[in-house]
Amino acid sequence: MAPIAVGDALPEGTLACFDENDQLQQLSVHALAAGKKVILFGVPGAFTPTCSMKHVPGFIENAEELKSKGVDEILLISVNDPFVMKAWAKTYPENKHVKFLADGSGTYTHALGLELDLSEKGLGTRSRRFALLADNLVVKVANIEEGGAFTISGAEEILNAL
Repeated sequence: MAPIAVGDALPEGTLACFDENDQLQQLSVHALAAGKKVILFGVPGAFTPTCSMKHVPGFIENAEELKSKGVDEILLISVNDPFVMKAWAKTYPENKHVKFLADGSGTYTHALGLELDLSEKGLGTRSRRFALLADNLVVKVANIEEGGAFTISGAEEILNAL
């Protein structure tokens, strides 16, 4: 399956997270993104070094500027279960804008065409590192990394595209 690209529509799918009342929620990607400008960024795994120390912090630190440029939602997805994503989100107490969403079985990652086989490292099938900017469900920017690189999928590259 070819990876999602500029001009493609975001596929419908369901992702999980805990709400402010600690209730597990199943959220429709289309409900989160329809009629909005959203950033959907994906990482290979919660608590992994590059994801935790560079990728996620960049979006948290630049969230206000991204919002000031018209971004309505900043959505982080990872092929982890919602309990792991909840615990990971708690390590960023300063976060007010990035939603940590679980793609536990990798179904949505598969629909995006962005799977990454990390079986050699004992991690199974995960997500490639990426950042998408979509406006009313249509992808306007698709920054998809190769291998384990972190060169084009950070918040700064999305800011430059806005």
